Amino acid sequence: MQKILTSLVGQFQEAANHSVASGQKAYMRHQFAFYGVKTPVRRRIQRKLFKKDVLPPKQHLHKLVISLWKLPERENQYTAQELARNYLKNIEEDDILLYEHMITHKSWWDTVDFIAVNLVGAYFRSFPHKIHDITHAWMASGNIWLQRSTLLFQLKYKEDLNTAFLAKTINKLLGSQEFFINKAIGWVLREYSKTNRDWVVQFVSKTSLHTLSKREALRLLK
Repeated sequence: MQKILTSLVGQFQEAANHSVASGQKAYMRHQFAFYGVKTPVRRRIQRKLFKKDVLPPKQHLHKLVISLWKLPERENQYTAQELARNYLKNIEEDDILLYEHMITHKSWWDTVDFIAVNLVGAYFRSFPHKIHDITHAWMASGNIWLQRSTLLFQLKYKEDLNTAFLAKTINKLLGSQEFFINKAIGWVLREYSKTNRDWVVQFVSKTSLHTLSKREALRLLK
């Protein structure tokens, strides 16, 4: 595993571009360091790691992802979350512990949204009996990123979206002044409006949504 990390980091360092890194850092409000490796280049580099004959056994995934998460440059976290997605065919119940760690460490929309939609969304499809207890704890935590993930894990569920669960989650968050919560409420409603326009219109009409949430929810319906 250490060889994988050393090789990956070394290639990122070789491809580093300080000018690009400066712009990436500014875009993320100077919260994270960057190598300055753009997404197409990063994916070409990490492609070697993602080959079946190179990928480490599943039992090493948690340790490898957390090791990448500890590194300062943001590209390492992007690689880690895409690496975790490669193991979804072998998803296990305790993988939610890894996803929660990723959500609550170095938290920002660029990683949280990927994790919520791609990893947590897949997890709850595989283990629907875990939804209630886990999301209840996430909502009670007060952590906006766990709450945002509770809103967004159904983003791509389409016809499988549980409207009762979504409505309950949104209603618990009404009155929040947190931008990332109100934006997520509007986003998930807007996405679902592509599948069930009438439900979204009716829900918005009877719910005291934040202006931002309402505007986002109805954007496709004007």
